[in-house]
Amino acid sequence: MANFSKPTGPQFSVDVYQNEYLPEGGRDVNAIVTVTSTGGGTGGARATPLPAAGGSAAVVLMLDCSGSMDYPPTKMRGAREATAAAIDTLRDGTSFAVVAGTHVAKEVYPGDGRLAVAGGRTRAEAKDALRSLSAGGGTAIGTWLRLADRLLSSTDAAIRHGILLTDGRNEHEKPEELQAALDACAGRFTCDARGVGTDWEVEEVRGIARALLGTADIVADPAGLAADFTTMMEHAMGKEVADVSLRLWTPVGVEIGFLKQVAPSVEDLTGRRTEAGPRAGDYPTGSWGDESRDYHLSVRVPEAAIGQEMLAARVSLIVPDPAGGTPTTLSQGLVRAVWTDDMVMSTSINPQVAHYTGQAELADVIQEGLDARKSGDNDGATAKLGRAVQLAAVSGNADTAKLLSKVVDVVDAATGTVRLKAKVAEADEMTLETRSTKTVRVKK
Repeated sequence: MANFSKPTGPQFSVDVYQNEYLPEGGRDVNAIVTVTSTGGGTGGARATPLPAAGGSAAVVLMLDCSGSMDYPPTKMRGAREATAAAIDTLRDGTSFAVVAGTHVAKEVYPGDGRLAVAGGRTRAEAKDALRSLSAGGGTAIGTWLRLADRLLSSTDAAIRHGILLTDGRNEHEKPEELQAALDACAGRFTCDARGVGTDWEVEEVRGIARALLGTADIVADPAGLAADFTTMMEHAMGKEVADVSLRLWTPVGVEIGFLKQVAPSVEDLTGRRTEAGPRAGDYPTGSWGDESRDYHLSVRVPEAAIGQEMLAARVSLIVPDPAGGTPTTLSQGLVRAVWTDDMVMSTSINPQVAHYTGQAELADVIQEGLDARKSGDNDGATAKLGRAVQLAAVSGNADTAKLLSKVVDVVDAATGTVRLKAKVAEADEMTLETRSTKTVRVKK
């Protein structure tokens, strides 16, 4: 492997954690794949520096201006202040635009289908344009996303990002219209989505973020919008590499069970595979800055005799060639299978695999528990949310445990014994649902 003493950009590394030993007749192989991107070239021997990419970054801020944003008036005021704070956070030279979203999408700044270039003058002009915004009209989020896509497509920026704020349900277009817009925008830009207040649909906002490889969250109090928007924009400005895919190659006879991102949140990527040659497929991961993410891969291998071993999968991190040539492989990791008659070796569960299996179950049982509670199934809700409390305690997921404590009274976290609270604030329930997929890393 070549040594790079002066890295020209971010470096990526892939590390695989697994118990590769299977018993006789064993077929299921599980591995946690940790992908790390570092700007300083500290990734070790497996890290490969990325060739310099052209362009910089482009961001479109989509601001809900529907009539409900006036109830209470603090929502509209908070949204304007938050957007201004995000504009102040833009790095000089970043292309940007502001869109007002109602039952139609309108350009607020700079207008005429253009993007502005961030600088002292354009920031001041954009913030001045925000003062004219007022609430009125309906909500058709698909139109906002399509306008953002048109604006972003006018630039050759390597990083294309959207920030979307809504306070209500997408009532002025059909669900299939929003889905069509998401399908059209997927892979063209990433998007963080936020719901303000408590009158929006959690699954709708999460669905936007999921389709466009961004984050979703709730800002129950409009006073918190400015801080949240600033943080989102700082993260967007930290992205340096776009369109990174995780390529999975498997030998003949190997079946893919699933591929999930499991940290910093749980996202199932299994259905997002695009074929990439014989026995290979690509899974999108979006844009990267200085960060680390974990993925859980499960495959089923053919049966083999004791003492045999095989390559179960090869995991590569790739980026496309801007000129349309061969993609660049940033780093690679191998998943193995070895058959043994040593019961201790074959029955040991890798700590990372065990941890993230629990974190994925935690996300599932929270959603199931909240669904049961909404439907009036108190026994089912108690059982599911009790299991969630137990899993959160075992894994050390203190943030989720705190959110659960606002929905249930915890009698014994270790056994998952809880009682449903008689009254739960709607904001607390929505916060738990929105953040249920957030995970914690394995304790070292």
